[in-house]
Parts: sequence; C-alpha cells; structure tokens
Amino acid sequence: MTKKLRRFKTFTPSLATTAWVDASAVVIGDCELGEDVSVWPNATLRGDVNAIRIGARSNIQDGCVCHTTHSSDMTKGSQCLVGEDVTVGHNVVLHGCMIEDQCLIGMGSVVLDNAVIRSQVMIGANSLVPPNKELASGHLYLGSPVKQIRPLTEEEKAFLTYSAQHYVRLKNTYAEQDAQSD
Repeated sequence: MTKKLRRFKTFTPSLATTAWVDASAVVIGDCELGEDVSVWPNATLRGDVNAIRIGARSNIQDGCVCHTTHSSDMTKGSQCLVGEDVTVGHNVVLHGCMIEDQCLIGMGSVVLDNAVIRSQVMIGANSLVPPNKELASGHLYLGSPVKQIRPLTEEEKAFLTYSAQHYVRLKNTYAEQDAQSD
C-alpha cells in the first residue's frame, strides 16, 4: 500500500476506483471513499478510532482534517460521515460529525462532534458548528458559533451541485496527469 493510504490495526482504507487522493494527503485506517471523491494536498483523514465515510463526488480540499470520536469498543463514538456532492473547503476540520448531501463547508470552518448538517446547507468561512448542533436544510449559516442567516437562493442551491461537479472534473485532470508521470 502506498504511503498516502495507510493501514491501522485491522483497518485498511477502501477507495472506489474513481476516487483520487493527492500524493501529499494521507488516508489512514477505517476510511471509505466513494466514486469520484477527491482528497487534496495535505488533507488528513484519520480513521483510527472510528469510521470515516466520504460519499460520491465529494471533495476534501487542501489542509482539511477529518477525524472521529472514540469509545472503548468503537461503536459508541462518533463517525465522520460526509454525504454526496459535498464541498469541504480548505483547512476545514470535521470531527465526529455528519454532513448530508449537497453541502458546502466554507474554508477554515470547524464542525464538531455529533453535529448534523442537513442537505443543501452552506456554511460560511471560519465558522464554528458546536457539538450536537443540527443545521436545518436549505440555509446559509455563518459565525462562531454558527447562526442561521437566511434561506439559500436557487442559484446558491445550483452552485452546490456545480461545485461538486467542478471538483470531479479537476480531480480527473490531476489523475490523468498522475497516470502520465508514472
């Protein structure tokens, strides 16, 4: 297994055939990456004390950290679950939380243990989602701690899908370039 994909105890990362992980990123342990997932430079997904699941077409951008909460038997802690078509901006920390489909987590944000981000949510840059907080679908949130600002416009909802598709195209370009240099 390459250095960017590391086994931990009995757990080995599982990647769909179309998933792509940058050479400087690391994916450790109990991690599953769906179809067309991209993990960008210097991101860390550390599935050592619980599971991390990243859904199809989601992107984990540069410098992100995805981790989990542990328990003595790995069944009571909090997994890090990211749905489909999610854009996770640069330097975001996702810790033991759940992000549903078609969300955008702004750069530098932190989403903490047992927080639930419902589908079609945008979180502005440098926001903090406290533990156990649930964000309702279809809204923009901003602040530390986050506050609901307003409903998303139709254009913003469309952008959520566009962003995910853009990162699939971009990762395909990088993957092709990687294959040519091998």
